[in-house]
Amino acid sequence: MNTDRMTQSFMELVGVASVSRHEGVFHDVLKKKLIDLGLELNEDSSRTQTGLGGNNLVFTLKGNCEGTPLFFSAHTDTVQPGEGIVPILDQGIITSQGHTILGADDKAGIAIIIELIQTIQEEHLPHPTLEFVFTPGEEIGLVGASALDMSTIHAHYGIVLDSDGPVGGITCASPTLITLETEITGKSAHAGLEPEKGISAIKVLAEIISQIKMGRLDEITTVNVGVIKGGSATNVVAEKATMKAEVRSIDHQVCLNEIASITQIIDAVTTQYGAHHHTTTQQLSTGYRFTQTMPFIGVIDQAIKANRCMSRYVISGGGSDANVFNAHGKQCVNIAIGYEKIHTVDEMIPVSQMETCVGVCLDIIDRMRGFKDES
Repeated sequence: MNTDRMTQSFMELVGVASVSRHEGVFHDVLKKKLIDLGLELNEDSSRTQTGLGGNNLVFTLKGNCEGTPLFFSAHTDTVQPGEGIVPILDQGIITSQGHTILGADDKAGIAIIIELIQTIQEEHLPHPTLEFVFTPGEEIGLVGASALDMSTIHAHYGIVLDSDGPVGGITCASPTLITLETEITGKSAHAGLEPEKGISAIKVLAEIISQIKMGRLDEITTVNVGVIKGGSATNVVAEKATMKAEVRSIDHQVCLNEIASITQIIDAVTTQYGAHHHTTTQQLSTGYRFTQTMPFIGVIDQAIKANRCMSRYVISGGGSDANVFNAHGKQCVNIAIGYEKIHTVDEMIPVSQMETCVGVCLDIIDRMRGFKDES
């Protein structure tokens, strides 16, 4: 591999803005790079459905030997402030100038993939068929991956390069995430002249919130009320009040049960006060859990150790595109690629971590040559 080339590639990539919903220019750059490397492109038309700045991109590098096909994935969008990024390399660590994010989440994953392909081609390494999946809109709810026709990915096994911390992290579990939004409708009245004729939506909502169990319910489940709004003036009994909440759990059924419990509380309290509610829920991700004894996890673990790293089995409180792939029948693992302090202006990544990750990915590919596909 060529570390200097990978570093330069990464710094060029982060210099092209691709904030969520504005990924188009970056996609053009990425498509040219990989087509110039001789990969076949299958681009869908999902942007007409999602409203994102680009489509899902699936590139294929045909195998030159027997083995189980494998896909790698990284997302192309970033959070704000993600425009005008100027990367700085100092003593082996890349940061931004301090006014923007760096965009290592997830352009480090993309740079790793590009270097992986170039190394395979230059060193004529044997490999099964490899697919490289690039999705927009990950940061705003896994939007691109959720719109992808999974039949366009022929490999059953996959690696998402989108987890923080030193190389060696294996996300073995990730939660189902369901959001809930409710609007309470009471009855307005003058707060000073005839408050008894009103039904305060704020009071109703306060009672609802007081009955919701919040915080960490157990080691795999969290509940949070994150937004409350209501009222129009101090002299008016509030007619409207809204609440936005979320439930996360590694156990999908537990997540459903907690959402049902909150909905029951809303029903009961609004009925008690003579108010009404309109409540909606949206499932943003589906949870998964892998065991350390699963063969594909074993392949990743061995590759990490072969590159002189320690495997760490992580239970994540957040979702990634891996959730979407797994929900559609793939067996896909999100691994750490070395970035830290993501979504902040202090975001950084050591070049050595990217280099190590390329080595781990090359090793995984090599081990897939003799891997028995149990799909």
